[in-house]
Amino acid sequence: MKLLSLNVGRARAVPFTDQPDGLTGIDKRPVDGPVKVTAPGPRGTGASGLAGDAVCDTRHHGGDDQAVYAFAREDLDDWERELGRELGNGTFGENLTTRGVDVSGALIGERWRIGPDVVLEVTSGRIPCRTFQEHLGEKGWVRRFTHRGAPGAYLRVIEPGEIRAGDAIEVVHRPEHEVTVAMQFRAVTTERALLPRLLAAGAALHPDSLAAARKYVGQQGR
Repeated sequence: MKLLSLNVGRARAVPFTDQPDGLTGIDKRPVDGPVKVTAPGPRGTGASGLAGDAVCDTRHHGGDDQAVYAFAREDLDDWERELGRELGNGTFGENLTTRGVDVSGALIGERWRIGPDVVLEVTSGRIPCRTFQEHLGEKGWVRRFTHRGAPGAYLRVIEPGEIRAGDAIEVVHRPEHEVTVAMQFRAVTTERALLPRLLAAGAALHPDSLAAARKYVGQQGR
């Protein structure tokens, strides 16, 4: 398991974002590194966990619980075959393009050591949006990506440090529950009956998903 590519994006103006300033940082490009990784702070006040990586829509992106976004090269390869076009590392706006890691099958709360110092913890899957769809230029992309159910993973920073392309990835902690990124994604998108099962992940779960699960359980108990 390794970090195949480390990707960062600069803010750039586009016609398809609903940001007031028209900027997005979704266009990530590979860099060799090293790149410093730190917890960026609460969403809305913090940005990316990677130095030099722009997060423009701080309402929905960035912050401690979405500090880093990872996507598997194997899943990019599957999409290449389906779409009939090349998808370079970083095309999906991911910071980390991995090789040999079942990213969407990772457990919520699972911890990865990348390189000698950095430890990240899995929190949730990525919810597709209009900016993602327009960036990719694929009609109906939000629906197609959601239907596939392999969203990649957001991670929080547990131990900061520096990482670079080619670093080894090691799973150093795996929780005992069965709540995967893919399950969490389905629960908050297409299969809300799964929401109660997310509670098994506890505080490791992204706060938005935890709140949604608790609300659903409360409603069912009325």
